[in-house]
Amino acid sequence: MKIRDLAGSSFPELSAQLKGDAANIEIGGITADSRQVRPGDLFVAVAGAKADGSAYITDALSRGASAVVAGTSARAEAGINVFTISEPRRFLAKASSSFFGRQPETMVAVTGTAGKTSVASFTRQIWAHSGFSAAMIGTTGVVSPGRAEYGSLTTPDPVSLHKLLAELADEGVTHAAMEASSHGLDQQRLDGVNLAAAAFTNLGRDHMDYHPTVEHYMASKMRLFAALLPKGSPAVIFADDQWSADAIAAARKAGHDVRTVGRNGDFIALKRVEHFRHKQSAEVHVGDDIYEIHVPLAGDFQVANALVAAGLAMSTGISAKAAFSALERLQGASGRLELVGQTKDGALAYVDYAHKPDALSNVLESLRPFTTGRVVVVFGCGGDRDKGKRPIMGEIASRLADVVIVTDDNPRSEVPEVIRAEIMAAAKGATEIGDRAEAIRVAVGMLKTGDTLIVAGKGHEEGQTVGSVTLPFSDHAEVRKALGGL
Repeated sequence: MKIRDLAGSSFPELSAQLKGDAANIEIGGITADSRQVRPGDLFVAVAGAKADGSAYITDALSRGASAVVAGTSARAEAGINVFTISEPRRFLAKASSSFFGRQPETMVAVTGTAGKTSVASFTRQIWAHSGFSAAMIGTTGVVSPGRAEYGSLTTPDPVSLHKLLAELADEGVTHAAMEASSHGLDQQRLDGVNLAAAAFTNLGRDHMDYHPTVEHYMASKMRLFAALLPKGSPAVIFADDQWSADAIAAARKAGHDVRTVGRNGDFIALKRVEHFRHKQSAEVHVGDDIYEIHVPLAGDFQVANALVAAGLAMSTGISAKAAFSALERLQGASGRLELVGQTKDGALAYVDYAHKPDALSNVLESLRPFTTGRVVVVFGCGGDRDKGKRPIMGEIASRLADVVIVTDDNPRSEVPEVIRAEIMAAAKGATEIGDRAEAIRVAVGMLKTGDTLIVAGKGHEEGQTVGSVTLPFSDHAEVRKALGGL
């Protein structure tokens, strides 16, 4: 492919620089990492949080890059095949889309603080139930008919993302649901994805180490509607969150077909919910039609996630009857209020990814209706992340749980004792056990009939990061080990 084909009409400032032989430069690959440059590749120099790609232009050229696209600050270093533009990040995403060229015919994206993984997973399952070859891309990795791969990033970098989409399309996948993180949206990683619909779940405190304000965080989320979703497309919005009105306003301002779901929803209106230990039943209205739905998962928030997923599926051609029928067979996303086991006395032990205040509050409140004994929670907070949430989560745990054990959760470069102390300062009556495996063993050992245990924070993760090293660790495995030792 020639560089002029990557530039297209979206980047006139680059096209203006592609004169004569420059327009015919052949591009064999694309990368934003100079270390991965192979002869004939295009190197796109973007500024990151820790380093500016412009500093590696010489390295990229020495490795055989056929051309470089960089920000305007790199102009002083410009050479015969170095071109400068104002939006190198956006160019990286759009160029990656053009270079790989293929993606599933029907793509949807979901943003919000909590529920993205579940909504993407549920949407995939609804599509699959209707006979489509479907995939999901998100925090837990990639799931399709031909693969189930663990991942580490909610929204992959543009090159990896578009390479993956092309692979899925080649595998025959026609429908794909993906998570859209605030980082991914702010860094323009999803630009070039052809969306048929998009969704918003909720907004709570998260990533305050990256976003200067909650308003900036919300604005990054809303870029999904403002910049990426084609005008007039369905925008499915959960109607019962404190930020729902803002999301609705942003989607309407962008000219979309807003479809709200939930108790205040007008597309799918939730009228009644009955909570059971392992499932929930609900009555929903779609226009003049009334449906009784059954969700085989615990937690009020899972009903909300299921309705958003149903909204996305219905907005991409699935009938209401088929979508709601599929909900009866849902399998929860890994580490999302996942029942791992129970004691001989019937006390339940769950693992959940809740690592932010609203998520912890939601999961603890969801356990209470079917817990006749005590709610026991084991959790910690990650190092090198938003420090302000630590006392907030400590207060939430002590208020909503009967027994609280504060432990370590990916301390990274911080001193674990300091992190725990910041949580304990607001966790009245909590017990501190730094060793996470020991904390889980103690929690399981104290369970009695009617109790419910939730080990929160890591969910699907299979490692514990201490310093710069990630050690093997699984909450699932430790809970099962502890239950087996009773």
